[in-house]
Amino acid sequence: MKMQNDEIIRKINQLLIDEIEIEQDQISPSAELKKDLGIDSLDFVDLFVIIENNFGFKLKAEEMANVKTLQDFYNYIGNKVNSN
Repeated sequence: MKMQNDEIIRKINQLLIDEIEIEQDQISPSAELKKDLGIDSLDFVDLFVIIENNFGFKLKAEEMANVKTLQDFYNYIGNKVNSN
């Protein structure tokens, strides 16, 4: 199922707010997942499940190694969603 980038970004942001309890004002494309958003290893486990449930594919830890910022995460999810 193809999705527009802005739709993917909106959905990810909402999931971060609802499921990981990130504050709305912390969300910015340049925010670093660990340093700025405080996403720790337990949050990443949750995030993997949340993404699978909402986007229909599994995140791979080795592919996530290069994902540092929220923009990297948007790009990664967008590429996975739209490559099927």
